[in-house]
Amino acid sequence: MSEPEQVMIKEPTAGRSIGIVGDIYRFLATSEETGGRYSMFEATVLPGGGPPPHIHRREDETFYVLEGVITFQIGDERRVAKPGTFVHMPIGNQHAFKNDSDQPAKMLISFSPGGLEGMFFEVGKDLAEGELPSEPSAEEIERLLEAAGRYGIEYDLPTH
Repeated sequence: MSEPEQVMIKEPTAGRSIGIVGDIYRFLATSEETGGRYSMFEATVLPGGGPPPHIHRREDETFYVLEGVITFQIGDERRVAKPGTFVHMPIGNQHAFKNDSDQPAKMLISFSPGGLEGMFFEVGKDLAEGELPSEPSAEEIERLLEAAGRYGIEYDLPTH
């Protein structure tokens, strides 16, 4: 009989926090900690924050809104999600989320299998507790777009 995996408990302020394109992600479980099965983080999405439409080619993504209001775009459909709303986004579905309000919103986000957090660690900036992220710079956005392809993410950006 094999030994059970180690139990993981993280206190309310534990977990690596990074600022990425204006949002704050605090990682509760990384792929490394879960044997690759999943990763999970708490996302603080500041007013106006959230990614443009994109598609995951390697993982399912789930969202659980904890605080505030998030607008999800799934294909051509827009849905407003309040606290307690759960969204499951299977591989291959174009989606985006945005905080259209004037207050921060919080969600739990998970990926299965794990591993996509590597892109956030590669591109984002480590934040100390209570530190806010800087405004997204053109350089940070370019680094994210360059890394995205290596992680199976396709962004649908408007052309000028």
